[in-house]
Amino acid sequence: MSKRSRISDEDRALFRQAAGEVRRMEDDRAYPRRPRSTSHLRDRTPVVWPTDSRGLAESEWTPDVGPGDVLSFTGAGVQRRETERLRRGRYRVEADLDLHGRTVADASAALDRFLEDSRRHGRRCVRIVHGKGLGSPSGQPIMKAHIDRWLRNRSEVLAFCSATPPDGGTGALYVLLRR
Repeated sequence: MSKRSRISDEDRALFRQAAGEVRRMEDDRAYPRRPRSTSHLRDRTPVVWPTDSRGLAESEWTPDVGPGDVLSFTGAGVQRRETERLRRGRYRVEADLDLHGRTVADASAALDRFLEDSRRHGRRCVRIVHGKGLGSPSGQPIMKAHIDRWLRNRSEVLAFCSATPPDGGTGALYVLLRR
């Protein structure tokens, strides 16, 4: 029995009615796409974010970053090859900063000191562990959202992206620093 004979004429007619008018595509090849982050779906209304959030309490805003969201940023002039190496964890991590359990103000100060120290010691790649925010009272990744905003505004940060699963996954970032 052929496949064609398994479908009744009634079912064929019903399908054609549901599908409507169909046009043949000129190019029917499928082109693979890279997975895209959800950051492009966020509201693009300009918001002035403080580079240091010592005066911004957790309750004053709702983060636009989810616990499982992959973060990434590439500054101007950074080659795609470098970004790929960073994303795959191919750089040697030269220092770590763990921000678990810190307040926003304490984390801001610690991040400033860590980046200054890393720059002074000529470090190229560092890891920042911010957590996924699953333990926060609101269940939202407050620290993750702050780190995302702060790093984008730092001149010494060339690029950053969520770490590979063995290094913390979406609860940590690899950060590529300017030498």
